[in-house]
Amino acid sequence: MFGGVFDSSDTLSQIKALEEKTAASDFWNDKDEAEKTFAQLNSLKDSYFPWQKLIKEIDDTQELMDMYSSEDDEALTAELDAQILALDEEFKPLKLKTLLDGKFDKNDMFLSIHAGAGGTEACDWANMLLRMYLRWCERHGFKSEILDLLEDEGGIKSATVKVSGEYAFGYLKGEAGVHRLVRISPFDANKRRHTSFTSVYASPVIDDDIEIELKPEDYRLDTYRAGGAGGQHVNKTDSAVRITHYATGIVVQCQNERSQFMNKEVAFKMLRSRLYEYYQKKREEEHQKNAIAKKDIAWGSQIRSYIFQPYTLVKDHRTNVEIGNINGVMDGAIDPFIEAYLNWAKES
Repeated sequence: MFGGVFDSSDTLSQIKALEEKTAASDFWNDKDEAEKTFAQLNSLKDSYFPWQKLIKEIDDTQELMDMYSSEDDEALTAELDAQILALDEEFKPLKLKTLLDGKFDKNDMFLSIHAGAGGTEACDWANMLLRMYLRWCERHGFKSEILDLLEDEGGIKSATVKVSGEYAFGYLKGEAGVHRLVRISPFDANKRRHTSFTSVYASPVIDDDIEIELKPEDYRLDTYRAGGAGGQHVNKTDSAVRITHYATGIVVQCQNERSQFMNKEVAFKMLRSRLYEYYQKKREEEHQKNAIAKKDIAWGSQIRSYIFQPYTLVKDHRTNVEIGNINGVMDGAIDPFIEAYLNWAKES
């Protein structure tokens, strides 16, 4: 039944080989390599043992169904129905992970939010989206760290969050694009309906062994004092760092760490991540120039609308998934959009 999901014998062989490697007497001589090996081992175990457990539970349920197929017992039927529903709930997240097969899908990621034109209204919308993603991280046990936060009256102009956890980039990469808000503005004394836009950028945290060449003449590095209220998110220091990449116009900032050296290190990691995604997008556009049907995945395009008035609806324009519970969505319940995007991207 699950033969197409993974090669179980090959995966088990890899697990055993890595376990033997970790048992070697000189294993910890290279700490960085040892940590990578453990990460690879844990990843393989996570992709193997949950499937094995599910397959066994399915086999056990099938045996019960075969054993009592001739009996007309309502209580037993209800129990088997409940078991099948429980198996389906176990299957869904495992199946979703099979869609996360991109080169960097397993990586941590940077999520950047930028308010569009519209002053206070747009900044409030950007702040609402930031909270939505932070709540999603809380729901799923992902660590979120605000690296840069530029506050404005009524909200934020921009924010960059590092999301850490297995498949962080894979799950959230589809959030990249323009998010549109329609509502009666709480900042408008005349109670008129307003439309606001906020852009979201997603890029993976790239391992140091993947080279994105940066020469000193390619960028400008500025240091400055962290500004804004910041609250608990930003340390008040004189060590904030901003890097501007001349050729692409990409700008990254970090003011969260306590030393200029650390902020500089994180900022360069963010820049390499953004540059990888930038050039990856350029390559995709080049490949698709002569295609009849192109994937509408340009990160500058509008991907989703959030409507508060005259009715409540959140609609993803790529997958046509719609959810009426807008308060739930703003509280981080965006999983239906994530799952639909991954299926859509796979089929497109």
